[in-house]
Amino acid sequence: MKLTGREKSELWVEGVVTVILLLLLNFAVVVMINQMISASREWQSAIWTIKTTITFGPNSAHLWSWQYLFVGVMAIADIIVVYWRLIRRYRQMQMRHVIGELHYIADGHLNHRIRLEVNPDLQRVVTSINALVDSAVASMEEERKIEASKDELITNVSHDIRTPLTSIIGYLGLIEDKQYHNEKDLLKYVHTAFLKAGQMKVLVEDLFEYTKVRSQGTKLNTTTFDMAAMLEQLSASFELDAGKQGVEFEVKAEPTPLMMTADAEKLSRVFNNLVINAFKYGKGAKHIYLDAKQTGADEVVIRISNDGEPIPNESLSLLFERFYRVEGSRSKATGGSGLGLAIAQSIVALHGGYIYAESSAALTSFVMQLPLKPGVKLQKKSK
Repeated sequence: MKLTGREKSELWVEGVVTVILLLLLNFAVVVMINQMISASREWQSAIWTIKTTITFGPNSAHLWSWQYLFVGVMAIADIIVVYWRLIRRYRQMQMRHVIGELHYIADGHLNHRIRLEVNPDLQRVVTSINALVDSAVASMEEERKIEASKDELITNVSHDIRTPLTSIIGYLGLIEDKQYHNEKDLLKYVHTAFLKAGQMKVLVEDLFEYTKVRSQGTKLNTTTFDMAAMLEQLSASFELDAGKQGVEFEVKAEPTPLMMTADAEKLSRVFNNLVINAFKYGKGAKHIYLDAKQTGADEVVIRISNDGEPIPNESLSLLFERFYRVEGSRSKATGGSGLGLAIAQSIVALHGGYIYAESSAALTSFVMQLPLKPGVKLQKKSK
């Protein structure tokens, strides 16, 4: 840490004043001891005995003046005191610099960090302060993101509810004002209002599910089940829809049975959502592949794939954002709320796993990496 000219002057004055005071103190002590010795024959005799007894050096020299020894001891003590005083004052200056840096940060300069080289004890405090500021800034940034996310959520929900609600009110208004020519028009208006109300119901239910799985207090109702059997049951439940669209299911699991402990109900919702998406968006698909494979001792990889139209590369990283739709509009042409994949991601994260999408001309896959047992959090592998 570099000292200012004023601080260097303070140290110089501190050293000079301390030396002067110590010299005066030493002089006073010497004078007092001389007076005590002069006034007492016992002290004179004792000192003479000590001087004749103590010898040093190869020639057995005697110490003829006690003052030399005293002055030498006092000089060493004076040096220690001066050094201690200067170090103490220097550390006070370091502390003053650190406090000044803290006030600067507290004034709103949250990107500033303390970069001073100080004594080891104070350096640990500085390191802790920097870490605390980093943590506070990260928390504030996360809070800002959460607030922005809430605002975005409210905006999107308001938009998606307002559109069908406007249609419902419009058609019911036509009915209320008897602005229809015959029963066929009446049934058409009622049917359209019913469909729009269904869209609102889907959105509200998905929104409720999304906020529920995102809540920190959400708990998993775990059971032990066979993942291979669940995928077989999943394909059977969509057999009728698959037949209508000319799509075949292929299920593969390794090993069989593939036992795991998880919330089967929540995972079933994820799988259902992904299969429904495959029907809606996998245009031209002839096959939907359900594949589960255990990798290692505590992990399973589940793929739900289709050989339909691929997803554009620029959309892959955005798929799991709320309300995002690949078709590039907020219309309900495909009937979805835009929350399905965000819900799926949250449910997978609750289990300690992660989900991502891959797409090529041959195959579009949603890949889930899940732990076989709860309490394990998997780290996403770089692809």
